[in-house]
Amino acid sequence: MTFALETRELTIRFGGHVAVDAVSCGFAPGTLTAIVGPNGAGKTTYFNLISGQLKATAGQVLLHGQDISGLSAPQRSHRGIGRAFQLTNLFPNLSVLENIRLAVQSRAGLGHNLWSVWSSHRELIGHAEEVLETLALTGKRGTAAAALPHGDQRKLEVGILMALDPDVFMFDEPTAGMSVDEVPVILDLIRKLKFRQDKTILLVEHKMDVVRELSDRIIVLHNGALVADGAPAEVIASPIVQEAYLGVEVKA
Repeated sequence: MTFALETRELTIRFGGHVAVDAVSCGFAPGTLTAIVGPNGAGKTTYFNLISGQLKATAGQVLLHGQDISGLSAPQRSHRGIGRAFQLTNLFPNLSVLENIRLAVQSRAGLGHNLWSVWSSHRELIGHAEEVLETLALTGKRGTAAAALPHGDQRKLEVGILMALDPDVFMFDEPTAGMSVDEVPVILDLIRKLKFRQDKTILLVEHKMDVVRELSDRIIVLHNGALVADGAPAEVIASPIVQEAYLGVEVKA
């Protein structure tokens, strides 16, 4: 199988603590893999190692077979790794439309000057407007990102990722802090990305109903180590997940 993204023996130590312990895993195009585990299992740290926010103590990260372990987070983003964080990561003083426009512009290789190129690139403006429509944020196009409700900020961050159109989408608890009414919008956006069948999607999520619905595969981290990997029904039913993740005591 050809992997879009792969980690080999990926490890990070903080003093004597091993936060991610020699995790080897490959992720194929057109699949959505949920990464689950109890708090402190190493899920977000694993994400940080893949996206370049943290430097590994040992091991490798490969994108389309190329070792990107030595690249910075911006360099990895430029190569095709897109990351949405637990906390929103926006340009707070720019409008909703301007946030999307910058992402579209960056994807087109036109830099980050908001004003210099737009009059001659109407197709890019059109693409930004299409993303806004998909997000149901057209009515808030002129609102500063910082003034948006939390749920709309999460939608905008997903929209920025969509505009960047990376090969690998990484979602770290995308529905965290959202109301029950807001959650379906985010899940629908992720569902549409999955339906395209050409993107690799990684999802850290605590809501098991979301994991069951969206994932093609589940991997489980516990104490930094990969302890389970397989089809959702199989992994959720396994004793290691019932005990370590769901808190259910499984009798021998």
